[in-house]
Amino acid sequence: MSSAAVVPRILGALFYYSPDRADVKALVDCLPTLPSLYAWRDPQRVSALCDNWPVPAQEEWVWQFSALFEGQGDMVAPPWGSVYLEKDNLLMGDTTADYRLFLRQHDMAFAGQQNEPEDQFGLMLLAFSALIERDNAIAAATLLEQHLLPWAPRYLDLLKNNTLSPFYARLAQLAALFLGDIEHQYGLQPATRRTFF
Repeated sequence: MSSAAVVPRILGALFYYSPDRADVKALVDCLPTLPSLYAWRDPQRVSALCDNWPVPAQEEWVWQFSALFEGQGDMVAPPWGSVYLEKDNLLMGDTTADYRLFLRQHDMAFAGQQNEPEDQFGLMLLAFSALIERDNAIAAATLLEQHLLPWAPRYLDLLKNNTLSPFYARLAQLAALFLGDIEHQYGLQPATRRTFF
């Protein structure tokens, strides 16, 4: 697997799967190796983020995930693109349908583990990783430019500033650095879309 696919695979899984899964716990052990898994533009900053990662106690961590990703109470940073791109902040809006069509066009189907729309941030990173593994750089760039990057900066800013979870705040910082590096590396020009959240 190419290094460009490994990092979004790790990040995507951490953004998508509950920490009560054994494989998520194993991914946390990989976090200190992230600086060496990709040619980061600012490796010192990435190393600083990956050192002494604030992993909460298991019960607290599961609660933080539930609050931030499953909609327990008021969500400070909903992880679905349609919430940001749809005027009424709806799940499963037109933007979700557009993204679902994109996935079908590239023979990708994701059965959401938590019965949620495909435009969940972590799931989109996993799709990007899969396209890179398939050596389909054009589709990977389109996924980012048209479907993820128009709303991801707003989402990651909200998550970075959340007061519920230092773990996910730091994960948001790392994801923002990665997406910035990929945008630079690929010379991407994300679609300009208004965000409503």
